[in-house]
Amino acid sequence: MSVQTSAIVDDFARRLLGWYDRSARVLPWRIAPNSGGVPDPYRIWLAEVMLQQTTVAAVTGYFARFTARWPTVADLAAADDADVMAAWAGLGYYARARNLLACARAVVADHGGRFPDSEAGLRALPGVGDYTAAAVAAIAFGRAAVVVDANIERVIARYRLIETPLPTAKREIRAALAPLVPADRPGDFAQALMDLGAGVCTPRSPACAICPVTADCRARGRPDIERLPVKPPKKAKPHRHGVAWWIERDGAIWLTRRPDKGMLGGMRALPGGEWTDARAAESGIVSVDHGFTHFDLTLALVRREAPPQAGDAAAEGMWWPIADLDAAGLPTLYRKLTDKMLERDI
Repeated sequence: MSVQTSAIVDDFARRLLGWYDRSARVLPWRIAPNSGGVPDPYRIWLAEVMLQQTTVAAVTGYFARFTARWPTVADLAAADDADVMAAWAGLGYYARARNLLACARAVVADHGGRFPDSEAGLRALPGVGDYTAAAVAAIAFGRAAVVVDANIERVIARYRLIETPLPTAKREIRAALAPLVPADRPGDFAQALMDLGAGVCTPRSPACAICPVTADCRARGRPDIERLPVKPPKKAKPHRHGVAWWIERDGAIWLTRRPDKGMLGGMRALPGGEWTDARAAESGIVSVDHGFTHFDLTLALVRREAPPQAGDAAAEGMWWPIADLDAAGLPTLYRKLTDKMLERDI
């Protein structure tokens, strides 16, 4: 790296961190810059797992409830699976909750309750991928890791004018970001980029005039800046159909637990049949439409008079008081369906 290039790289971090010191978001899992506080790897890891595919606004309440109920990784490792899955209900991508438990238990069983302090060690934990390992290594342990989330992708794709479509562009974005990461304050640097993407270099109408690194941003002033990073065309999602059963007795409904592997694995749910491409033969009392990552679903609710018989996969279940349905931790899909049913019966 030439002296001139090195100066530009150092200046990028200086400008970005100066802006972060003045403008950092206040988040419950974050240590404020220059406060002297020590990051808690458990809280950083928990927040990063929750934030995948989800917004800060959606996560904040869940994070507060989780850390109040399970304040340490050992507390979470000792938790009942069903309690954790119920507490996760509504955050989506439920495999994350199963991986959360597996990771917490591995940290306790294999590492004495302490998270590994390197990217490689973190990546070896169950359910921890490249992004989470890099984020925890940088933010919790001060490692000079290259952290790339969706906000950072957008900032770097614009700053370096990377026009290769995603996901192919990810390699170029990492390569462009790597030399910008400072040896000191790499965690603050990563969080500063996240904040910059969330509040300044936004998908629509980026506020270039107040951006701390706008002077040498290659996309600044371009009329097509909003198209960066370039995304591949969206594929049409298939539409599936299914039936759930409403089985009621003495103010309670019959709930089952979905298989540990697969969609909504391990979650309490209404019993029902398979989700298929064919439209359901039974017409439901009510129905809801729900979007998953790879397909859309129409789920109809059909009233039944008795629980499934022995031998049926849905026979293993429980009677759950309708008045206490909030505590069941139903996934959003089933909660939408039960709410619609209960509104109908009012």
